[in-house]
Amino acid sequence: MPVPVPRQRAIPAVEGGQAPTVPTPPPVTLPRQPTASGAQSGGGGPLTLLVIEDDPTASLGVPELTDSAGKPIRVRTARNLTEAERLLTDDVHCILLDLALPAPGAATDTDELETLRHVLRLAPRHAVLALTASGDAERGAEAVRVGAQDYLFRDELDGRLLGRAVRYAVERRRADVAQRKLAESRLRAQENARLERGLLPTPLLDGSPLRFAARYRPGRSRALLGGDFYDAVRTPDGTVHAMIGDVCGHGPDEAALGVELRIAWRALTFAGLCGDELLSTLQQVLEHERSDDEIFATLCTVDISPDGRRAGLCLAGHPSPLISRPTYSRVPGSARVAGTPTAELLPYEDNGPALGLLPRARWPRRQVELGPTWSLMLYTDGLIEGRVGDGKQRLGQDGMVDMVRRRLAEGLRGEELIDATVNEARDLNGGDLTDDVAVVLLDRGK
Repeated sequence: MPVPVPRQRAIPAVEGGQAPTVPTPPPVTLPRQPTASGAQSGGGGPLTLLVIEDDPTASLGVPELTDSAGKPIRVRTARNLTEAERLLTDDVHCILLDLALPAPGAATDTDELETLRHVLRLAPRHAVLALTASGDAERGAEAVRVGAQDYLFRDELDGRLLGRAVRYAVERRRADVAQRKLAESRLRAQENARLERGLLPTPLLDGSPLRFAARYRPGRSRALLGGDFYDAVRTPDGTVHAMIGDVCGHGPDEAALGVELRIAWRALTFAGLCGDELLSTLQQVLEHERSDDEIFATLCTVDISPDGRRAGLCLAGHPSPLISRPTYSRVPGSARVAGTPTAELLPYEDNGPALGLLPRARWPRRQVELGPTWSLMLYTDGLIEGRVGDGKQRLGQDGMVDMVRRRLAEGLRGEELIDATVNEARDLNGGDLTDDVAVVLLDRGK
């Protein structure tokens, strides 16, 4: 059966105008080309066309085809879809499908485009040209609506136009893929923005003398947010409540669960809950909302008294906050002289389990003295789990404390202190940290 060439109206215009009218030469019979085991793949090699038709004579009337650079377009042929599946390797760029070819196991009254649908399922990333009877434009247009890049008419074979049709189909398919990826990227960016507003909200600290700063940096394996979240609010009695948490795992489900826990924490805090009662309720939220029973979340909460000198601390499997306070020395005959601030971890002996691990767990609230002037840093474990150099040694909490002490000695405070700490942890790791990092800093000056 001769293989067709598209009518000129089915071929796209060349640059700067419409396709020229070219006389139709008689078909040129070419032998079937064997499948090369070492065929080139990718966009840099020659184009390869896979023709699927049931020619019983084992010959194919296809003119010599060339690409835009004048290189020959390689042609492979398959007489049925089973053979086509075997020949459909990564170096195939375009498929020319005879719509008259029956689908595997198809009945006589089957959908006439089922063969095309089967090929599109078989080769979702390939360009497809549909071959239909001469003059059957309606069926060809329907093939394009189903998913083909273009349609060609049988009995109209011309090498120049067919070559252009192949090139057009390949480029259109590439453009479609690029457009879809761009749309998906924009959608992910929009979803990320929504998640960011949920995970990393604006703190509600109106009327509080405390200064607030925060940073979030995703791990190197993701450009989007993971399961880290934080929040800070001031209740009507003047108490400042802050929290930071981390849902195990990475992905949209974990991020969404982090948003739910953060919102639940804010609502429960304004309702007057704190300590064990608050964390027990958050665990119920997690147990009802998580997609898998293995998912858990670590959490650190602090509630700072209205005078700013004391705080209640609860830890649910989370690293203890770091507090820095000024040191003073007394010179004979003069007032006290402020020295380099010190930094240390708040007590963590009463650390309870992560949320979601034990059904009837308890989280004791520990009272800690802060003093008149201090900075309190809450962080997720991504900051301390980075490696130090090329070995397997982790930075750890002790390494982080030493790092912060050095930065304090350099005079860094607030946002500068956070940025320097996160950047140094990254540099020690030799690149972006594997896990997400969230840091919150609450500061009470003189």
